[in-house]
Amino acid sequence: MARTEYYDDPHAPEPNSMVVAASAVVTDGAGHILLQRRRDNGLWALPGGGMDLGESLPGTAVREVKEETGLDVEITGLVGTYTDPRHVIEYSDGEVRRQFNICFSARIVGGALSISDESTDLRFVEPAELDSLPMHHTQRLRLQHFLEHRGSPYLG
Repeated sequence: MARTEYYDDPHAPEPNSMVVAASAVVTDGAGHILLQRRRDNGLWALPGGGMDLGESLPGTAVREVKEETGLDVEITGLVGTYTDPRHVIEYSDGEVRRQFNICFSARIVGGALSISDESTDLRFVEPAELDSLPMHHTQRLRLQHFLEHRGSPYLG
């Protein structure tokens, strides 16, 4: 299924769903950040996805990282909340989503790196490499906030 992301675009379609989601900035021991290249749009992104009923948001982030990367993680902090109504995601199945995303920081506690059917590549990236990768603005914002080592989470 294809995915198109819009940001502050007057031609974006009207959303028909609201999804609560979690993402995670997963780092290795050297401070490299785990990214996946999404199969649905070809862009690099943090692992993450929609929350299931009966799940907590931190639990969603842990599950999504496992499903999308094969790694087991534990949550170590909160990067921020991302609820900008100018961000709209359109899927080829007709869903047009506004997404409420909570982004966590996490560390690896087990598992083995493995590409899922949602990705074409997985990489640990040095922070200096981030600007050279094709990535949506909203992903860059989360990474920027993580790298700023803010004293409090971003609330937006």
